[in-house]
Amino acid sequence: MKAPTKPKRPGKDSPAAQSDEGGRLRQLSDEYRVLAAKLRTGGGAERVAKMHAQGKLSPRERVDHLLDPGTGWFEVGLLVAHDRYDGQAPGAGVITGVGVVAGREVVVVANDATVKAGSWWPETIGKILRSQEIAMRQRIPIIYLVDSAGVNLPYQGGVFPGQYGAARIFYYNSIMRRYLRVPQIAAVMGSCVAGGAYLPALSDVIYMVDGTSFMGLGGPNLVKGATGQTVDGETLGGARTHTEVSAVAHYRAANDGECLAKIREYLGRLPREPGVPHRVEPAKEPGRPVTDLYDILPHDHRMSYDMRQVLAALLDEGRFDEFQPAVAGEMLCGHARIEGWPVAVIANQRGVIKAKPGERPHFGGIIYTDSAEKVAFFIETANRERLPILFVQDVSGFMVGTDAEHSGIIRAGARFVEAMATALVPRIVLTVNHASGAGYYAMAGQGFDPDFVVSWPTGRMGVMEGEAAVMAVHGPAVEAARKEGKPLSPETQAAIDQMRADYDRDLDARHAAARGQVDAIVTPEETRDVLAFLLRTSANYPGPHVGAFVLPPLDRG
Repeated sequence: MKAPTKPKRPGKDSPAAQSDEGGRLRQLSDEYRVLAAKLRTGGGAERVAKMHAQGKLSPRERVDHLLDPGTGWFEVGLLVAHDRYDGQAPGAGVITGVGVVAGREVVVVANDATVKAGSWWPETIGKILRSQEIAMRQRIPIIYLVDSAGVNLPYQGGVFPGQYGAARIFYYNSIMRRYLRVPQIAAVMGSCVAGGAYLPALSDVIYMVDGTSFMGLGGPNLVKGATGQTVDGETLGGARTHTEVSAVAHYRAANDGECLAKIREYLGRLPREPGVPHRVEPAKEPGRPVTDLYDILPHDHRMSYDMRQVLAALLDEGRFDEFQPAVAGEMLCGHARIEGWPVAVIANQRGVIKAKPGERPHFGGIIYTDSAEKVAFFIETANRERLPILFVQDVSGFMVGTDAEHSGIIRAGARFVEAMATALVPRIVLTVNHASGAGYYAMAGQGFDPDFVVSWPTGRMGVMEGEAAVMAVHGPAVEAARKEGKPLSPETQAAIDQMRADYDRDLDARHAAARGQVDAIVTPEETRDVLAFLLRTSANYPGPHVGAFVLPPLDRG
């Protein structure tokens, strides 16, 4: 990245601050709420009514009936594929998330039959795999509410083949079943055809619903074409067939409600593995109202603010026991609690930061050699203390230039990345603003398998900001025109305008969420509850949180 320009620093009470602060976060949060509400309607009221006419609950009604009332629900991938396929694949036709059933955290995967009959789009596979990885990482049960017509055939090229195609779902099924002891419960509540039938078949128990569910490698039409045999769906693969004749399924329910109640009963009698015995204290209110966050984050993402004020609105009583507060102030490290749960916090400070005597001030949001060393040590300590780590991202990258290179920034940065990547404790990411360059990687970017990644609507994820990209590509032409005192050519100006527009679109948090690069977008009001719920969920497994899953010692006898 290029050396940063000096950020603007309006005073707290300046007219610019008073007029601009809060607008961007508030506007983008409002836009997100509208989009999220629309996506939660799935295929629309008409298709929900059709399911009701068939005696079924809608997909979201099934999830609501399954979960304990009034408990947390963290939906993963709500925005996935919303901006593709002309809007015909909201949520990629599957509802995924983490909730509470019978008092324990579980992963839920529910096909949305209101969206193209719950068929599998390419992005459907990614959402299911992500859900399975959460279950494997946290060692919590996973429940499949199956109602799918199978592969969306026009898009089979992105569904069927490849290392991360549909086959990997069944690979993860098998790993959970054979080695990880992660309970898998499948309820066939509608169609379950072709290769998709292996998902319930590789689960621990299968429930089916009388009169409305079907499971088979081929439906009646395929059987007719392949064998010439005429058979109805109920005889071929209905609930009675599979619970009385084939013995493929294990339990039969009269309707959706009874099926979901039986799953709750089943989970209620399963033993629970001991997790990490954190000392959880009674939840306390944050140090300042959460709504203040709208006023703390500036309207212009390039402007400065005090990250400590953000933390005060997220942490219990705003208490932040800061580690080495007088060292490398562009990186904040410390201990805190969120709704009583202990957490080690690493956050980027913005603004101009006082450096060591004789050194030039540091630019906030940039990682320097001493800040990388400080954070690496803090991560290693948190790892030994078995404390989960929360990364609050507003990072523009690592510092460049002669001073940085001579101080060993590459070595220090590598140590930072290695400490983060190899930490055995849960890592949770909250992006509040920038997530750029190698700084995004070091702050537990998605490629390093953090346990959960959430973003405010203001999150901006990319190699660099649009203006920096414009100068990297068109800088010589811009400088030549400036020296000659001439305007840019129409072609160059058009290319610059297009690049800016492309970056504005691609850096948007909604763009990242549509591609599964964050698990969820959260608004400021939701943030504390979501983080506390994720801390609680990640405490289920006391073993190493590395990669998609860690196998226990295997018997090779």
